[in-house]
Amino acid sequence: MSGIKTQGEKKLMLFSGRAYPELAKEVADNLDCELVPTAAYDFANGETFVRFLESVRGSDAFVIQSHMAPINQWIMEQLIMVDALKRASAQRITVVAPFFGYARQDKKHRGREPISARLMADLFKTAGADRLITVDLHTAQIQGFFDGPVDHLFALEILADHVASTLDTSQVTVVAPDAGRVRVAERWTDRLGCPLAIIHKRRDPLVANEVKVFEVVGQVEGRTCVIVDDMIDTGGTIVKAAEALFEQGAARVVVTATHGVLSGPAVDRLKNSRISEVVLCNTLPIPAEKQFDKLTVLSIAPLLASAINEVFHDGSVTSLFDGEA
Repeated sequence: MSGIKTQGEKKLMLFSGRAYPELAKEVADNLDCELVPTAAYDFANGETFVRFLESVRGSDAFVIQSHMAPINQWIMEQLIMVDALKRASAQRITVVAPFFGYARQDKKHRGREPISARLMADLFKTAGADRLITVDLHTAQIQGFFDGPVDHLFALEILADHVASTLDTSQVTVVAPDAGRVRVAERWTDRLGCPLAIIHKRRDPLVANEVKVFEVVGQVEGRTCVIVDDMIDTGGTIVKAAEALFEQGAARVVVTATHGVLSGPAVDRLKNSRISEVVLCNTLPIPAEKQFDKLTVLSIAPLLASAINEVFHDGSVTSLFDGEA
């Protein structure tokens, strides 16, 4: 059976939803296995149907789906796939969501708001998921929302190695675009041996709390500034942050992020900015119409495949990052 990789009596089966089969195929190639044949389609009223074309009984099942637009459709499809696996007697079900939807809604900012990231975790648990694998959550606390193991992978090594191989790190300053990214930026500085700068955003009291003022803390004059973020959505904030760095004398600005959401005007904003290079991972697809000359896309598939392999063999996913066994 084409989708199965075995170890003794254990069998790994890899499944892909319809959102981003190219990434799932790349992960399968890295694992030296094939995706399990699946029939999936939508009824006339929009309801989703899924059926696996091979027996999954007793399998260690991994369901890959990145939560891209239309995000609700693909989340629902993954939930239905998990339910189908549970009802077909898969032994263990792991949800692999390279980009985890609703992660930005991880807390209440005001009354009567949802905590949608917690709801997402509850939905996957109720559907039958035993474990989650995801990459660079918007906030680490989301790991605690899921009642089971969560393997939180980091693209830092992939992105930082690219920066180290293409830039003179003695001239680099790593920049956290806001206070929430300082800890991640510190890990970059540890890896590259570079100084750290922080962009502090505050509202301008003279403009009715609508315009944000970007204050740069740290030495950036004459240096190559590498902004490190988890995602680029509309690109507005990241472009303004780059301009703040140029105003403080930065010689060059490079932007790195794990997830390229690239909504609305993002591509035009980035393309027309003074940013030298935008480096993303392929946790989300970047179609031809969203690609531009300054864009570099790095593959997350080897990291996902390594994590899946460690889980399947009851190894240590943590060892992928810090060498611990």
